[in-house]
Amino acid sequence: MQGNLNEIDICSILQLISLGQRTGQLWVEAHNTYYSHKLSNEDNLKHRSATESKQLSWFVFFLNGQIVYCQAGESSLPRIDDYLRHYRVEKRLNKTQLATVESTNSPEYAYIWALLEQNIITPKVARNIIHGLVHETLFDLLSLHQGSFIFDLGAALVPQLTSLEITFLVTKITKQVQEWKQLYPHIQSPEQLPVLADIARLTDSLPVSTVNKLQHWADGKTSLRQLARSLNRDILTVAKAIYPYVQQGWLQLVYSATSTPSNQTPSWEQVDKHKGRIICIEDAISICETVESILKPQGYEAISITKPLEALSLVFLLKPNLILCDIAMPELDGYEICSMLRHSTAFRLVPIIMLTGKEGFIDRVRARMVGATDYLTKPFADTELLMLVEKYINLDSSVGI
Repeated sequence: MQGNLNEIDICSILQLISLGQRTGQLWVEAHNTYYSHKLSNEDNLKHRSATESKQLSWFVFFLNGQIVYCQAGESSLPRIDDYLRHYRVEKRLNKTQLATVESTNSPEYAYIWALLEQNIITPKVARNIIHGLVHETLFDLLSLHQGSFIFDLGAALVPQLTSLEITFLVTKITKQVQEWKQLYPHIQSPEQLPVLADIARLTDSLPVSTVNKLQHWADGKTSLRQLARSLNRDILTVAKAIYPYVQQGWLQLVYSATSTPSNQTPSWEQVDKHKGRIICIEDAISICETVESILKPQGYEAISITKPLEALSLVFLLKPNLILCDIAMPELDGYEICSMLRHSTAFRLVPIIMLTGKEGFIDRVRARMVGATDYLTKPFADTELLMLVEKYINLDSSVGI
């Protein structure tokens, strides 16, 4: 079984493996283009080198439809060390033992078993580490919308220390992913690094013990995910704990020069630096470029989405002030997108302007029926687009043309 995530989502793939009680390995790779075509030029340059050097991928190992282990990329032994710090495990493998571990097909898993065999950790600690790694990997995968996957039937990892039932995990983590999205744009990725921004306000407003903890962790070197591992907490719990401080501006979250957002929420510029965020859902790249060339010089943040099937999930993440949507698109047309958005309370009042090459009464009626705010015929002049945008973006618009 193999394919792309725009054809079948991770949740469905996991359910098929569970129902079929399959044994084997699932490999998932995120597409670099997910980041590059959605970032602003400045952000794109900032993250391009990191993205190209760090192709995001994951392995999930199954036994009879249950998860035995998850691994990020080829291997990442330091992330296990993050967990070991929580359990105050000081002893590590020697160089010879590490070389043996790293030569195996699954270095992380071999590392955990080597720690067990050397009595450096107990079976309970090993199981807790595996559960944590499975949880964080599924959190990333269930947040992923662009990528490819391959599932190979084969022998399971041996020996097995634990196995986890898929349905319960997926239900729990999907809920956490939805809650995580509510923290955007203040918190965007588990790979962000917290740094102190206003120590004076922190000292005045919080107990000394809390300030000391924040000073210890918010060093600009420790990511939210590393913090979650060291505290043995899930990423959502950690994010919610610091969210009020980030919201107040007492803490800032930044990306390191070598990190790439792993939960698929790129670091767009903040909305408040612009007149407003405008999304253009249009499969014609030339139209997207035209819209951006008109709006950006006027101080608007313009983001293009050229694949209609991706539009709905991205719109909910980006929370635009106004949406431009083409009518005639493959797979999912503009009428369907507009109708779906209007069924959500979050987009009941957001202005949606339909773009089309047609200029007819029937098209306007259909647009009105699905809840479009207005209508713009292509090709359009700069002034036509700007007039419509300025008319609606600062208004609490009611639906209707």
